[in-house]
Amino acid sequence: MEAILLGIYSFFVWLIFIKLKWLPWNTGTQVTVVIIPIVGLAALILLLNVFAPSSADVRVLKYSVPIVTQVRGRVLEVPIEEGNRVVKKGEVLFRIDPTPYELEVKTLEAQLVGTQGSQRELQEQAIGAQAKIEESRNRAREVVARLELTLKRVEQYRELVSTGAGSRFDLERAQTDAIEQRGQLDAARAAEAQARASLRQIEQKLGATVKGEFSQVAQMRAQLESARWNLEQTTTHSPCDCYVVNLQLRPGAFVAAIPFNAVMTLIEADGQVIAYYNQNELHQVQPGNEVELTLKTAPGKIIKGKVDSVIWAQGQGTWQPSGGLPAPAFVQNLPPGKFAVKFDIDPKDKGLVVAAGAGGDAAIYTDHLHAVHIIRKVIIRVGSYLNYLILKLH
Repeated sequence: MEAILLGIYSFFVWLIFIKLKWLPWNTGTQVTVVIIPIVGLAALILLLNVFAPSSADVRVLKYSVPIVTQVRGRVLEVPIEEGNRVVKKGEVLFRIDPTPYELEVKTLEAQLVGTQGSQRELQEQAIGAQAKIEESRNRAREVVARLELTLKRVEQYRELVSTGAGSRFDLERAQTDAIEQRGQLDAARAAEAQARASLRQIEQKLGATVKGEFSQVAQMRAQLESARWNLEQTTTHSPCDCYVVNLQLRPGAFVAAIPFNAVMTLIEADGQVIAYYNQNELHQVQPGNEVELTLKTAPGKIIKGKVDSVIWAQGQGTWQPSGGLPAPAFVQNLPPGKFAVKFDIDPKDKGLVVAAGAGGDAAIYTDHLHAVHIIRKVIIRVGSYLNYLILKLH
């Protein structure tokens, strides 16, 4: 752009001083002609770098999503392909042979039914034991009432016999009734104790309750839910709208649930675009400022966007927690003395930002001195078309 401006300036100098000779071409005018472009270009460059800063270090960053299976087994199907097609969120990535997990689910379902049946039988036994306890308790109360009456009669008959007004036979019969009733009371209390012991055994077998269910049934149901979850994990779905890279998984392969052994890697379709700027270029930059950028992967295209935020941090400015002496964190490939600016790309241009790691140039248009923005826009467009040039000798 500077060369174009100098060319235009030189044309007007030639036209005015040489061709039309409107002004004399002497030492004074020659010095003036030389000084004007130097001062003008210097001022223009300074103003551009403050109010329309540019960066030649634009990067397209995308997160990778390693896919690790939750269960082990033989791969039956891999319906996706590696390439530029976006795998939609929820789309099937691969399927594992579900047979052993289906069998486990069926086994646990049968065991749950059996456990529930045993549980109902024990509950019925517990109800019966409780009824037996209540029956024995009522029987004991009845016998206690009759025994108290019989003991009173024994005392009465004893007093009558001692005065000679009563019959010894009646006294002996009342004493015999009291002995018999004591036996009945002991039997009723023994029956109650036996029923209570039986109820305690049943309650021990039933165990505690968990959310209204007995522990054995709850435990079996939890095992069944776990088995059903494992069965669902035999089909792995895409967690995002992503591209598949380095797909080596094939039907017949065996996969295991090892956290650090990814079977494939996905790259998110919507990434982030950042650009690195010198620290003193950012004092006029605010979130929402207009952004234009070019990528080498899309020659001749101007990508629109806005400033999302300035990331006021970098690895050289942070301390790593450790037991030793503090040392700045080191971030590989981070330009020293620069801060990253994150961009929001216009939705209509997101289709151009597809290559993770793509680079290019960017310009931020601040809210001041809009006149110089035009020059920066011309520069960014010229640079975009220069991306068509492939300068190599072979």
